[in-house]
Amino acid sequence: MALLYAVGDVPTLLGLARPAHADRLTGLLHAMRPVLPRRLLAHLTEGGVDALAPDYRAEHRTAMLRMALTDPSALAPHLGGPSDGRPSGTVERLGAADLAELRALFAVGYRGNWFDERMLTTGPYVGVRDAGGRLLATAGVHVHSAARRVAVIGNVTTHPEARGRGLAAACTARLCEVLADSVDHIGLNVRADHPTALALYRRLGFTTITAYEEAVLTAC
Repeated sequence: MALLYAVGDVPTLLGLARPAHADRLTGLLHAMRPVLPRRLLAHLTEGGVDALAPDYRAEHRTAMLRMALTDPSALAPHLGGPSDGRPSGTVERLGAADLAELRALFAVGYRGNWFDERMLTTGPYVGVRDAGGRLLATAGVHVHSAARRVAVIGNVTTHPEARGRGLAAACTARLCEVLADSVDHIGLNVRADHPTALALYRRLGFTTITAYEEAVLTAC
């Protein structure tokens, strides 16, 4: 399966195949070459980036993992209110009025993330603040379809000054709780070389489903 998502400054090409059928993805990508833009962000399973190598130069190649929530019971220890000993208040829903604060948090905590303000209206975002009201952490979605009952979590971010306090876990767990009302399948993507994030998601009940490669491709 392949999808060209032509939204944003750089279109995104998603290409997935089971390991035993990697050659089928190669054939599909070859067939798509006439309609591919000159520059794109690719998320491709094994062999996909190399399949486009004759016509595209690959930069910023990054090994990634796709994970899915397989043990929702693992979320429970990370849910709760201020009385559970966390150093900040409860996790709250965020909306369009919080856009400026979200952008400020991403600027210091997650530069280069993929965020579109429409995500605040198409899927839930949550966050936690300090006693003074400053936004310290957030978690949201990249994809949310109640019709298909699926969601993909993204933009999990903690302010550098507040890391190590369990805020990302609290936000992610609360977000999964909110999503449970409208979806059956929750996934996320994470860098394979980010042990802190991997450990966090595994504690929350996520399991690796497949590996893929992210790269910026430019036509030669």
